[in-house]
Amino acid sequence: MYVPEDPPETCPACGDPYASVSRHDDGFVVNLLDNERYRRVCFHPVDPAVDADAAFDCFHHTHRQTGSSAVE
Repeated sequence: MYVPEDPPETCPACGDPYASVSRHDDGFVVNLLDNERYRRVCFHPVDPAVDADAAFDCFHHTHRQTGSSAVE
């Protein structure tokens, strides 16, 4: 996992603002049931022309960014 050098301004999967992005080239687990910071994670495939080794980017959205009433 690493952070892309030139991340987009908004999430390409949903168009919403996001708090952070991470790029992955292997499997991982996402559990947001008890997460106080993030409400949603969007997944977007990485263009092989941009990074041939990576599979997808994860865009992490806070509760506030998703319109949730949960506390951040």
